[in-house]
Amino acid sequence: MPTVSVKRDLLFHALGRTYTDEEFDELCFEFGLELDEITSEKDIISREQGDTKAEGASDVILYKIDVPANRYDLLCLEGLVRGLQVFKMEAPRYRRVSPASSEPQRLVITEETTAVRPHAVAAVLRNITFTQERYDSFIELQEKLHQNVCRKRTLVAIGTHDLDTISGPFTYTAKPPGDIRFKPLNQAKEYTAQELMSLYKTDSHLRHYLHIIEDEPLYPVIYDSNGIVLSLPPIINGDHSKISLNTKNVFIECTATDLTKAKIVLDMMVTMFCEYCEEKETLSADFINRKVGISESTEQIAQLLTKMCLRSEVMSDGEQIEVEIPPTRSDVIHACDIMEDAAMAYGFNNIPRTTPRTYTVASQLPLNKLSELLRQDLAAAGFTEALTFALCSQEDIADKLLKNISETRACHISNPKTAEFQVARTTLLSGLLKTVAANRKMPLPLRLFEISDVVLKDETKDSTFFPGRCAEIFARGKSIGRLGVLHPDVINRFELTMPCSALDIDIEPFL
Repeated sequence: MPTVSVKRDLLFHALGRTYTDEEFDELCFEFGLELDEITSEKDIISREQGDTKAEGASDVILYKIDVPANRYDLLCLEGLVRGLQVFKMEAPRYRRVSPASSEPQRLVITEETTAVRPHAVAAVLRNITFTQERYDSFIELQEKLHQNVCRKRTLVAIGTHDLDTISGPFTYTAKPPGDIRFKPLNQAKEYTAQELMSLYKTDSHLRHYLHIIEDEPLYPVIYDSNGIVLSLPPIINGDHSKISLNTKNVFIECTATDLTKAKIVLDMMVTMFCEYCEEKETLSADFINRKVGISESTEQIAQLLTKMCLRSEVMSDGEQIEVEIPPTRSDVIHACDIMEDAAMAYGFNNIPRTTPRTYTVASQLPLNKLSELLRQDLAAAGFTEALTFALCSQEDIADKLLKNISETRACHISNPKTAEFQVARTTLLSGLLKTVAANRKMPLPLRLFEISDVVLKDETKDSTFFPGRCAEIFARGKSIGRLGVLHPDVINRFELTMPCSALDIDIEPFL
C-alpha cells in the first residue's frame, strides 16, 4: 500500500479542526485508511543516521498514512482532506469550464508517435493561486503518480507548463533525436535530445528513465505553435515553460502507452486542484440492501454514498438512486463498487450477523489430495521439496534439454519483461536443474522433488492452453531406484559436473 506523509498541523488546518492521535486514527479506520506512524523529520533522521545527523532537523509532527493502492485520489494532502471532509459532510461536484475569452486549447497528435508513445491527453487549470505548500504538494503528487499508476513513467509521463509563456495549438510528434534541440529544465544552454541522453546518464533521478526511449529511432516531443519545445517525454520538460509560484494557468499533458492510465492520471492531476466533471450511475436501494444485508431507506443509502465522495440523489420513483462518480474515483467501475462503499459508510461492524440460508460442505479436489499424499511420502523418503517459477526462458525448456522449442507445445509470453521469463514451463525438470546448479556447494547427495503444474498449448485451438499436474523427482550424485540418468550434454548445459538422475511423472492419470 502507498504511504502518504503529511504535516499534522497543516492537515488539521485544512480539515478545519484538530484531533487527538487516537481520534484521527479512528477516523482513518472508519474511512478505510490506516495511520501507520506518527513521527517527525528529526525522528526519521535520528533513527536512520543517528542523533548527530538529526541535529537541526524539523520537529514538525508527520502523519504517515497507508492508503489503498487503487485510490490515486488520496496520494496528496488535498485528496486526503477532500475525502475525509466529504466522509463527514458532502461530496464535491466537478464540472468542466470553457475559457471565457478564447477557444479551448488543442493538442494535435501526429502519426509519427505511433511507434514510440502513441497516446496523449491534456487539460488546463485556470486561475490557480499557488502557495509554497500547494506548489510542493502539486509536484509531489506528480512524483507519486509517476511511481505508482504510471509505473515509473513507462505507462504515463506527466508534463506541467505555465500556459501564459506558450501558445496553442500544441503538437505532439516524434522526430530523430538529432533534430530535437531545446533548453531543458534548470539547464543553462540548449542541447539536442541525443546530447541529453549522455548528459543525464549520471543524473541520480533522470537516468532511471532514459532506457524508455533511448534506443528508439524517433523521440517523442511536444511543441507549441511557435515551435517552442514544451517537453521531451518521458524524460524532461523544457525550461521555457516551467511553472512557479506565480503561475496562474497550468497546461498539463500526459503522454502514454496506455490511454486508460493516461486519462486516470490527468483526472487525478486536475481534480486535486480544481473542479472538473462527473459521470453518473443509477442503481436501486433494494440492490444495496440485499447485497450488504441491511434494510435502510433510499434516502439513507443516498446519504451513505455521499459520505464516500459519491454525490447521490433519490430519483422521482423513490426507489432508484442516481450516483455521480467523480473522476477522482477511478476505482469505481461497477455497481458492486458502489455497494461496497455503502457498506463501508454504514460500518461493517454495524451490519447484523445472520445465518447463511444455504449450507455447503467443502472438500479437497482429488488432484490436490493426491498431490498432498505424494508430497508427504516423498518427504518421508528423504527428498526435499522445491518450488520453482512457472515461467522460464525458452533455452531452459528447449536447448538445455536437447529439444526443439517448436516441438515443446510451449505457451509464449507476448511481452516478457526479462529473458528469464519468456514461456510457461512445459516440464519441471529445468527448474530443478537450475536449483541444483545454484546449490552445487551443498553436500551430496541432493534429493529434490517438485509437484506442480505445467502449461501446454492446446493444438486444436488458436489461443488456449491447458495445465497439467506433474511430479518431478531428482537426485544428484547417486542414481536412486527407477530414476533415469540424464544425458551428459544436459548436465553440462546446466553447469553440473556430477551424474544426475530424474523421473518425470504425469500424475493426473492416477486419479
